[in-house]
This record gives sequence, C-alpha cells and structure tokens, in this order.
Amino acid sequence: MSMALKEANETDYWLSILKDTNYINEKMSGSLSEDCVELIKILIATVKTSNK
Repeated sequence: MSMALKEANETDYWLSILKDTNYINEKMSGSLSEDCVELIKILIATVKTSNK
C-alpha cells in the first residue's frame, strides 16, 4: 500500500505540472486533483491501519 501512496503523490505532482503549463485546463485539473487527493487520504488511512 505504501507504494500505491507514493504513486498517488507522484500523480498529484504531475497533475499540478500539467495545470501550471496549461496542458490541462483549470476545470479538468480541479476534478482530477480532487479525486487524487481523496485517493491519497484513503491510502494514508490504509497504511496507518496496516502499520498498527
């Protein structure tokens, strides 16, 4: 799960680069970023639970 979290964080990073370079528009960026952040939150909770 920690590998999935790492990949999700990297995806969020690349989404911000795509937005900053105007490769994707603000609307698309916002939607994808929200989904990515939600996934990151789920993965963080999963990793914390599995480490207990």
